[in-house]
Formats: sequence, structure tokens, C-alpha cells
Amino acid sequence: MTETLFIGLSLGSILLLIALGLTITYGAMGVINMAHGELVMIGAYTTVLASLHLGLNMFFALPLAFVVTAAVGLAIERVVVRRLYGRIIDTLLATWGVAIVLQQLVRLDLGLTFFGIDIPGLGPGLQNVSIPRVLAGSGSVFGIPIQPYRTFILGVTILLTALTWFLLYRTSLGSQVRAIMRNPQMAAACGIDVRRISAITFAYGSGLAGVAGVLLAGFRTVQPAMGATVVVDGFFVVVVGGVGSLLGTVLSAGLLGQINGIVAVLTNDILARAVVFGVVILLILWKPRGLFAFKGR
Repeated sequence: MTETLFIGLSLGSILLLIALGLTITYGAMGVINMAHGELVMIGAYTTVLASLHLGLNMFFALPLAFVVTAAVGLAIERVVVRRLYGRIIDTLLATWGVAIVLQQLVRLDLGLTFFGIDIPGLGPGLQNVSIPRVLAGSGSVFGIPIQPYRTFILGVTILLTALTWFLLYRTSLGSQVRAIMRNPQMAAACGIDVRRISAITFAYGSGLAGVAGVLLAGFRTVQPAMGATVVVDGFFVVVVGGVGSLLGTVLSAGLLGQINGIVAVLTNDILARAVVFGVVILLILWKPRGLFAFKGR
């Protein structure tokens, strides 16, 4: 039972990191970022490349992946998203195109395949990441079996969630982000630089996706299309929790993660995903605005 609980908590933790970025970008900017899953994928590949070429383990890959994916996210915001604010369908299609481009760049070794150059760790093949020895295996605390790596995932998620809460509710930057979430036009009229704050928010959310990719690489095969499924799960969490609600995101990630983990252990992953879909549909029918929404979708 404890093992099942840890599986659900670790899955929910990764879902939460993915969804945190989505909920603040969607809530603040009204942007449906379909490339968010590819940012998770870039975080995972950053771990692979850091291990192969720099000899860095997962602990060092975490901050590196945050910086890399935040930079990629900032570039996406500056080049594509900034020109499409207020056009939600256009942002969906544009970021979907960005997602396809990012996938193909990884498959084609950043385009160097055309020149006969291969980069170890990239390409269409599958990659695996070794977790640090200190996190491998299993242990027990007061007779309760625990899994060090899944506990590490939970700890990183709690730390980043607390940091996100602090930034949103205890800093001037967070006050500006929340003002934009409520009413961007009024925020701009009050002197807030909406474009600058939106760019910072987008970069921070992208960095969280990169960290999720590092953690996900510890127990899932890394491959170019891995982000396509996780972005759907992330949007599930955002929709169920409520747009722009940090509390709703945390609770819905825990709920969906536990359901997925328990059903997967009792049956299989395919049925677990079907059950999660069903739960999401029922919750949307019951609470169309989400569990804790202050803003409609």
C-alpha cells in the first residue's frame, strides 16, 4: 500500500510541475501552449546530454535544465507568442507548430544530420538516464518501505511549489502577475509592463517544465515524442483545478496522480489512463470552471 501511495505521489508531483507552468501562463496570458510538453522533453534530453558529454548527474542537471528550458521558453514567447496575445486559437496552432519543430530538431540532431554529423544522446532512438546511486534501490523509515528516488521527486516538487507560491503571493512580481490574470487591460492602465511580466512568467513556467523532464527521465525512456502525452495530462490538471488557481492545481495533480497510480498498480497503465479521462470528464460536468477557479476558461 505504501509503495502504491509513493507511485501516485511521484506521478502527481511530476504532473504538478508540468501544470504549474501551464496554469500561470494560461491564467496570466490566455495562451494555450501546446509546446509545453516539448519543453519537458528538452529537460529530459538536457539530462541525457549533460550525463554523456559533461559527466553531470541528475542533481546538476536539474538547475541546468531549468535554465535551458527557461531560455527556450523565453525565445518562444519573444518570437511567436508575443505576436498572438488575445488570439487563443492562433496561439494553440502556432505553439503546436513549434512543438513539431522542436521534436524534429531532436530527431535530426539539431539539423546536423543533413551534414552527416550525429550528436550522441540525440536522434530518433530511445535514451535512458541513470539515477544517482544514493537514490537507487529502496529503504525503510520506522519500518515503512520508501523509494528514495520517488521521495526525491516529492521533495523537489514541494520545494518548487513553495517557491512558486512565494513568488506569486509574497513578491511585487507575483502581485503584477496576479493583476494580469485578473484583468490585463486594467493592469496595463495601472502602469504594469504586461509584456515584460508575461515574458518572465512564460520563461519561469518553461523552466518548471524542464525540471519535470529531468525527474521524468529517471523512470521513463527519453524519446522525441515523450512530451506529446504529458502536455495533455498537464492540461487535465489545469482544467480540473481551475484556471489560475495554485491550490486547485496542487489538489488536482495529487488527485489525478493517485488515481493513475492506484489503477495502474491494480490493472495496467492503459486502463489507468482511461479511468483518469473518465474522472476528468465527470469533474468538468460537475464543476465546469474547475474546483477552485476564479477565472472562466
